[in-house]
Formats: sequence, C-alpha cells, structure tokens
Amino acid sequence: MLELAILGLLKERAMHGYELRKQLAHKLGFFWTVSYGALYPALRKLEKRGAVEKFFPGEQTTRRKQVYRITAAGESEFLELLTEGAHSTWEEEKFPLRLAFFRYLKPETRLRLLERRKSYLEDKLDEGRRSLTQAKRGPTDSYTLSLVRHGMETTEHDISWLDTLISAERAALGEPAPPAAPSSPAEPAPDDDRAAKLQTSSELQSK
Repeated sequence: MLELAILGLLKERAMHGYELRKQLAHKLGFFWTVSYGALYPALRKLEKRGAVEKFFPGEQTTRRKQVYRITAAGESEFLELLTEGAHSTWEEEKFPLRLAFFRYLKPETRLRLLERRKSYLEDKLDEGRRSLTQAKRGPTDSYTLSLVRHGMETTEHDISWLDTLISAERAALGEPAPPAAPSSPAEPAPDDDRAAKLQTSSELQSK
C-alpha cells in the first residue's frame, strides 16, 4: 500500500524524498500509519520497475537535489493498484487510502468500488449480528457484548456514509437512487431492559 501512496502523491507533482515523507504524513497520516523506514526501499523498487524516475529540476546538478516523478508505467501501475483486488484487499486501514485518490478514477469505477465496499460491510454487519446472538447464549460479560455492539454501530455508520457517496455518484451519472432499505429497530441495551422491567414492576405494585 505504500507504493500506492507514493505513486498517488507523485501523480500530483514531483518531489524530493524528504518532501515525499512530509506529504505522506501531512495528507495521509490521519487515517494511515506511514512507515518511513520503508519509504526509500519502496522508491528504489518503483524506480527499478520504471514506475518512477529521478531527475534534476532546472539547473540543479547535485545528487542531493534529485527529484522523483511518476512515469507513464507508474501511471498505469497506480490505476491498477487503486482498483485491484477482491474483498480481502479492502481491509479497514486500506480503504481510506484508496478513497483518498478516488478523484483519479472514472465515476462508474468509483461507483462499482463503493458498492463493493458496501457489500463487504453488510456481510460484516450480518456476521456481527450472529456473533451477538451467540454471545448472549453463553457466559459473556457485559464488556464483550458492548464491544460487539460498538463494532456493529460503527459498521452501520460506515454503510450510511457509503450510501451518501453512492447516491452522489449515481446522481453524477444520471442514475436513479435505489430505494432505501428498511431500518431494523435498535436492540435495547441490558440497562434499558432492566429499567423497563423495574418500571413495569412499580406500576403493578401501585395498582
């Protein structure tokens, strides 16, 4: 994934190695852990494959002033890295990095990848529901249940966010938005169940 980040940033403009390090942290560091120790080995690999090349900008002639830029082969490799893979490649930490360069893709390609990501998260949400059901049947503590619920809520939020992006892409393509899926009622937390039972008990005693 570091190679994708390097090519994406060099696609914007040519940079010195130290400037590339700075941009990796500034633009991508918020949602992706940058390994600086791997930067220069990755640059050497890309240069060896012909995806990037070094040159002297202007009248600079010293080795220290060499700048990296993307090549035509690098452009092709960048797009391939950006669109590649099955669900297994779209892990949590990798999807935001790809999304950061979505502007370089065609609208129909963006739509296809967003819908694929949504399908992956919907499968993950179904798995979370099954895990929650199984956890309730065993001697699971409240912290584990809370953690499972938190993961499900986060996944639901991400699906809603993707729906917004998908609707925008469909609108740009002139396609009608799909009908909204009916929302399932939220499951009450254990404390809510307890409170409801206590209230019912109080009402019966007052009668």
